[in-house]
Amino acid sequence: MAKDKAKKAVALKYKFGQAIAPKVVAKGQGTLAEKIIELARKHGVHIYPDPDLTEALYKLDLLEEIPPRLYQAVAEVLAFVYVISKKWEAIKKEKEDGK
Repeated sequence: MAKDKAKKAVALKYKFGQAIAPKVVAKGQGTLAEKIIELARKHGVHIYPDPDLTEALYKLDLLEEIPPRLYQAVAEVLAFVYVISKKWEAIKKEKEDGK
C-alpha cells in the first residue's frame, strides 16, 4: 500500500485546567498544510516537525481530544514548545535590556 506523501499539518490547542487533553483545532494537507504552517509562523506558534506524530494526529477529527495513546508523544512536544518559548523570552529580554 502506497503511503500518501503530501505534506500534512495538524494544529493542537491546550489550556491547562480547561481541558483534559489537547484538541485538534486545524488540520490539512498540501496547500492547506502550508497555509496552516504559514499562519502559525506569522503568529509566533512554534512548529514541531514529526511526520509520524502528524500522521497519527491527522486521523483524528477536528475538535477531538487526543487519545491517551498519544499523551506521551504530545507531552514531549509541549515540553519542547515550553523550553523554546522560555529561551525566546530570555533572548528578547536580553536584547531589550541591552538597548
